[in-house]
Amino acid sequence: MGQLKQLAGQTAIYGISSILGRTINFFLLPIYTAYLLKEDLGSFTSIYALIAFFNVIFTFGMETAYFRFSTGKNLDPKRVFSNAQSLILISSLTLGALLYLNANAFSIWLDYPGKAYLFKWTALILTIDAVLAIPYAKLRAENKALQFAMTKLLNILLNVGFNIFFIVFCFHVVNGDLLVAWKPFISSFYRPEWGVDYILLANLLANASIVPILFFLTGKFKITLEKDILKPMWRYAIPLLFMGLAGVTNDVFSRMLFEYILPEGFYPGLNSREAAGVFGANFRLAIIMSLIIQAFKYAAEPFFFNQSTEKNSPELFAKVMHWFIIFCTTLMILVSVNLDIIGPLFLRNEGYMDGLHIVPMLLMGYLLLGVYFNLSIWFKLTDQTKYSFYITLAGAVVTILVILLLVPRLGYIGGSLSTLATYLTMCVICYYYGQKYFPIPYQTTRNIFYLVLGFALSYTGFYLDLGNPYLNFAIHNLLVLAFLMTVTFLEKKELSLIIQKIKHSS
Repeated sequence: MGQLKQLAGQTAIYGISSILGRTINFFLLPIYTAYLLKEDLGSFTSIYALIAFFNVIFTFGMETAYFRFSTGKNLDPKRVFSNAQSLILISSLTLGALLYLNANAFSIWLDYPGKAYLFKWTALILTIDAVLAIPYAKLRAENKALQFAMTKLLNILLNVGFNIFFIVFCFHVVNGDLLVAWKPFISSFYRPEWGVDYILLANLLANASIVPILFFLTGKFKITLEKDILKPMWRYAIPLLFMGLAGVTNDVFSRMLFEYILPEGFYPGLNSREAAGVFGANFRLAIIMSLIIQAFKYAAEPFFFNQSTEKNSPELFAKVMHWFIIFCTTLMILVSVNLDIIGPLFLRNEGYMDGLHIVPMLLMGYLLLGVYFNLSIWFKLTDQTKYSFYITLAGAVVTILVILLLVPRLGYIGGSLSTLATYLTMCVICYYYGQKYFPIPYQTTRNIFYLVLGFALSYTGFYLDLGNPYLNFAIHNLLVLAFLMTVTFLEKKELSLIIQKIKHSS
């Protein structure tokens, strides 16, 4: 119980900062859909998918390797940090320079003629993100959750502030809607034709502002490359690099390739890049689930490593998985059945709501990603990270096949099915091998029941329309209550034990 309380507390700190920060960031979506063209949203979707892919290459699994070698190998954490940070610093500056120098080729290849500067900014964003990866990991490893959370939140606030300044404030000043006296100054640098350009610029400025703060919090380090430390870390990290590449293929390829795979004219009145904008905007509505997964991952990764030596760790890991599924399934149903209210709040312009039906499927896909993260602890604890590559490679194959086969036929649904099918495949394979090499007593039957029931209730509530918004709201949310009552009935024994422990501890 104590360990679960510790995990819950850490998750709460990471979660509050992530959810609060990303919620603030999430409110950029109505700004983007109101002020930018669908084509700009399509560019935003594909370029940021590219950034996610390159992020994995720039950090090449060293975050997880740092956790493993700074906590479980009887090494000096300061030496591990200095070596890991030195390696990342050198490699990221090299890779960033290569991308920067080839920005023009990327702009032509990806059909952004005359906009090489977008890919120069992308190179700078990737370099800064990589340089900050190990310092952020150090804060997590040292249980400095509050410092981690505050720097992440500050970064998001700066990013949002720069976005609002460029996209909203400058637009209205130049149009003469407010602060007319500022118009000559703003007009000297503001370019009304820019869209995704300002999104990237805001990101770059926000990230650069965090560098001195995070370096101050994590302290000085010595540039050093010690073979006896880096060689085993490298061996541990390389399979994670390939796992990350396959994983990011699973996560972002549907968005990165959507505009290039979708037949022109598939959706009347939209070109392929505009349709990708609609797809990407609805994809962002599923961010709520990804926030929970991210917050859980921040807290759970060091928690799992620290608890791995305890005798009852398998039972503890099973319990974490079980309640994780219950919580996230409840969230999936709650969001899905209220999309008729949530959708219009964030998708402000005509045409975006046409993709709303994919959101419950994407929520389920992200939930399965969280399940996979729980399952994957076995190969991290047994140092058999080669299995991470095999599993995520299988997922990447599923992703590419589903995208190539179904996007040309089903459009938005095909793109979202790739997310669901991929993470389901990875969960099944990871569970099978995990139970062979590191058995954990998961409540498999009941967990699957909750997932299937939650998915069914999500789409039932999404499509159920009784013609009255108030009646719809009541009936839709009764489905959430029905799920919670089912959980209460099936978990009454466990819940009574938890209540008793809470009473005894108070």
